[in-house]
Amino acid sequence: MSTTKPAIPPWALTIAAMFSIQLGSALSAGLMPALGPIGTAWLRLSMGAIILLLLARPPLKSLRLSDTPAVLGLGISVGIMSVTFLAAMERLPLGTAVAIEFLGPLSVAALRGQGVRSLVLPATALAGVLLLTEPWSGQMDLLGVGFAAMGAIGWAAYVLLTQKIGDRFSGIGALALTIPIAALVVTPFGLPQAFGHITWELVGVAAALAVLIPVLPYIMEMRALRRMTHTAFGTLLALEPAIGLLLGMIVLAQSPSALQLLGIVLVVFAGAAAQRGGRRQQPSGASQCGRLAEVRQESARLSHGADPLA
Repeated sequence: MSTTKPAIPPWALTIAAMFSIQLGSALSAGLMPALGPIGTAWLRLSMGAIILLLLARPPLKSLRLSDTPAVLGLGISVGIMSVTFLAAMERLPLGTAVAIEFLGPLSVAALRGQGVRSLVLPATALAGVLLLTEPWSGQMDLLGVGFAAMGAIGWAAYVLLTQKIGDRFSGIGALALTIPIAALVVTPFGLPQAFGHITWELVGVAAALAVLIPVLPYIMEMRALRRMTHTAFGTLLALEPAIGLLLGMIVLAQSPSALQLLGIVLVVFAGAAAQRGGRRQQPSGASQCGRLAEVRQESARLSHGADPLA
């Protein structure tokens, strides 16, 4: 009598993907003393690009001239996010950096939303960020906050561009197209910082980190999306700042104050509440990659609709 091995629950895949992202971010701190934040981001992106090109072919044949600005913009935004996040993480606790960057998609939601709700929730998240950074203490690292704010801008651009690109390409082809572009964009800045410090050991570590970000999480999220709704997926994603805080405590021995813990709660609440406002109706024939790009930003309430994914 044959038995079917039970599938991993989609919520477990989603949470595992978020842990993979934040664990990869935390462990990247180990490369920064040798390579610097920009050098670390460049080497990790380069290894990720190589891995993705081995796994999938970029959809160059289906690329249209009209797609070029969005594809290039998406690659640039990914590069900006990678560099600025690591630069912020060098100066700020991991959870704080994630929460500040989270303001990017929430700001997009405020601009696109309607009614008081779309303004109150980003304001709630901003209040949480203020509790996290504690500007009244006089110890706030303005440069670190500035890097995280730049990352928030990059994330906002990522939100807008992934929906367009995701609807055009299927599978991981879009990622195999944009991650190499991101690596090339960062090369003029990252290579000089890392040059002379790269060893085969560091290359191996960067390749392992690239599996954690972005290869493995993307695959897990795609599997999860086949068996859960956009709303459920987006609600879980709102936990990402809290997961960043937790792994910052465990991996980097960071100790948040009671006010900072309250700040994380406010950010998570705002993200979860915002995405429950609805979803964008998927266009006819939209790809699985488009669905992934959309719901990765569901915490910002960017879309409308309620159909489950098969």
